[in-house]
Amino acid sequence: MTKREPSWDELRTFFEVVRDGSLSGAARRLGVTQPTVGRHIDALEDALGLALFTRSPRGLTPTPAALALAPHGETMVAAAASLSRSASSEAALDRGVVRVTASEIVGCEVLPSIFAGFHARHPGVAIELAVTNRNEDLARGEADIAVRMVRPTQSGLVARRIGATRIGLYARRDYCDRFGAPRSLADLPHHCVIGFDRDSRTFRSAGALAKKLTRADFGFRCDSDLAQLAALRAGVGIGGCQEGIARRSKDLVPILPGAFQMTLEVWLVMHRDLRSTPRVRLLFDWLAEGLSDYVKGKSGRAAEA
Repeated sequence: MTKREPSWDELRTFFEVVRDGSLSGAARRLGVTQPTVGRHIDALEDALGLALFTRSPRGLTPTPAALALAPHGETMVAAAASLSRSASSEAALDRGVVRVTASEIVGCEVLPSIFAGFHARHPGVAIELAVTNRNEDLARGEADIAVRMVRPTQSGLVARRIGATRIGLYARRDYCDRFGAPRSLADLPHHCVIGFDRDSRTFRSAGALAKKLTRADFGFRCDSDLAQLAALRAGVGIGGCQEGIARRSKDLVPILPGAFQMTLEVWLVMHRDLRSTPRVRLLFDWLAEGLSDYVKGKSGRAAEA
C-alpha cells in the first residue's frame, strides 16, 4: 500500500524520466532543474514504497515495477494535455490549440506548406505537430488529428480516406551520370541502394523489391525516413520516395518506373467527440483538401501560403 497519494508533478516527472532515460533530459522537457526531477522521483518512490529506477553511469533503467506503471502515466499525461487544449479557447471558432500527428516524411515534407496557408487564414489557432512513425492514440487524447498511411481500426474515430500516394524509385541525376541507371530490378544489387538498417517493417511491404534485395544489398542503411530522403537528394544512391515529393526536385529522376511502384493510402482521422469543436473541424477540413491536392499532384492549399 502507498504511504500517500502521489502528486501530479511526481507522476508527470516519472513518465518523462521513463521516456527519456535520464534526469537531465526529463528536466529539459519539463522546464525544471535536474535536482527537482530527482526530488520528484525520490518522493514518488517513497510514496509508492517501490524502487522505480536503477542508477548507473549510463543513466536510469526502469525497474519492472516502473515499466508496469509507465502506460498509466502516459495515459494521464496525454489526457491532461488534451484537457488543456480543449480548455484553451472555450471552443472559440478560430482560437486555441490543435495537435496533429503525422509520420516523419508527411510531417516534415508535406504538411508545413498546408499549415502555412491555414495559419495565414486563422492566425489564432496554434498548431502542435507530433512527428512520429508511431501511431498516436487519438482515443487517449495524444492528438486531435492524425494523418495516417494505413486504414484506422480503432473505434470512436472519424476517418476520411484522402486517396493514395505512389512511391517509386529515384536517384539524383548526377548519380545516373556517374554510374548509369539499372535496367531491371536484378541490376539493383550492383548499385548503391538506400535502405533500412535494423527496422525492416516498411521495406517488407515493398513487394517485388523486397524479394530482390536484402539488408546486405544496401550501400546506405538508416532507419530514419528523413535521413534516407536526405541521402537520396544528396546523390548517395537509389532510394524510394513519394512521387509528390520527388516531383518537386528537378534533380531527381525516376528509376525503373515500370518495374517497381507501391502505394500508401492516406487517411485523415480525428476522434468523433471533436467534430463539434470548430477549430479542430476547421483544420481537419483544411488538411483534407490540402492532402487531396497533394496526392493528385496539385498545388491547391499549399499555394495559398
